[in-house]
Amino acid sequence: MKKIIFTEKAPAPIGPYSQAVLSGNTLYTSGQIAINPANGELVLDTIEVETEQVMQNLKAVLEAADMTFENVIKTTIFIMNMGDFAKINAVYGKYFNEATAPARETVQVATLPKNVNIEISVIAVK
Repeated sequence: MKKIIFTEKAPAPIGPYSQAVLSGNTLYTSGQIAINPANGELVLDTIEVETEQVMQNLKAVLEAADMTFENVIKTTIFIMNMGDFAKINAVYGKYFNEATAPARETVQVATLPKNVNIEISVIAVK
């Protein structure tokens, strides 16, 4: 059985997908970009601010499933510029305990939705 997870504290889907799906005890989130859920506007001031908004959106989705970043076992990060990796990593790292951090891949891509600079998805387990 699958349960659709939705929260107004994260951006509403902009297509035929859910913010996240809970299957058994495993949560699969859709990729989050830096949309401020309060006003629907993109937050693109700097890569650090953009990454912070993405992480806050993921936090809201995790909380809607009664989870935290401690439940995350895998992340996928898509970025436009690998030169931003260190700045992204500095913000991302604030959300995880380094000793129990999830597995991760980071991939540079040609284009992301709405021409943002970063998109992150996670898999979490209760």
